[in-house]
Amino acid sequence: MPANSSVARCPAGVLNLSKPAGVTSRDVVNLVQRLVHPVKAGHAGTLDPLATGVLVICLGAATRLVPFVQAGRKQYRATFRLGQTSDTDDVTGQVVPGGDPSAITEPQLADALQNFVGTISQIPPQVSAVHVGGERAYQRVRRGETVEIAPRTVIVDAIELLNVALPEFTVAITCSAGTYVRAIGRDLGQLLGCGAVMTALERTAVGPFRIDDVLPADRLNETTLRRHLQPPAVAVSALPRVVLTAAQVQAIRYGQTVPLAAAAGDDAVEHALFDAAGGLVAVARREGNVLQPQIVLPE
Repeated sequence: MPANSSVARCPAGVLNLSKPAGVTSRDVVNLVQRLVHPVKAGHAGTLDPLATGVLVICLGAATRLVPFVQAGRKQYRATFRLGQTSDTDDVTGQVVPGGDPSAITEPQLADALQNFVGTISQIPPQVSAVHVGGERAYQRVRRGETVEIAPRTVIVDAIELLNVALPEFTVAITCSAGTYVRAIGRDLGQLLGCGAVMTALERTAVGPFRIDDVLPADRLNETTLRRHLQPPAVAVSALPRVVLTAAQVQAIRYGQTVPLAAAAGDDAVEHALFDAAGGLVAVARREGNVLQPQIVLPE
């Protein structure tokens, strides 16, 4: 196969894949990579092996847009079990008994969950990919170390109880990037005095990418990949849109600034720049009344 055949077959774009349980996010990326090599592929937000659901993978030049996908609001469906704790905050770790949850009622559970809605301070799990002292936390934990992880501020927009069959219950969660759903369960269990572990997790949305539109990983092949590949512009759909003239497109491609109309982006810092045909040309940063290109996509 000629070295550039994959490039011709698979232009830059974004895939909305469904990750199955029991594999890593990297495993799924590797499936894509084998189909598109030598085109680059990278995912926009890790899912733990336990988790399923939306895994967004960017291809080619669109890999440069990964941070914009990662910044999108996340939606999850998560199931927890009261009365247990775990070193991983889910059932993949060493699960041990917690307190007795038998006296907890559904109204008490619903009230307790509201403590985790809004702007909250959250300590990521010990077994997580957070960097501590130049290493991932989980790498140090695997050596038997106990790590001190600084709390971070995250935003939980909503938690909705979907099903309650105590000691288990299922919730829908909408939250900001960087939120650990299993840590919400851990902290809820501490608040209720009985402990809690996460038993299942499905990511149902990342920004505009929804579970209803996913391509299951087990159906991934050259034909389905091409059919489900979305244009790079989808990755920056949350940014203000600016349509350039032909002369401005050339200026941006040369790294030059272009003026920003007052109404085009209000107070937004980053803007998505398009040509007249609707193709994404660049992502630019507002500097005063001009736009300075930061990421320029190839023609």
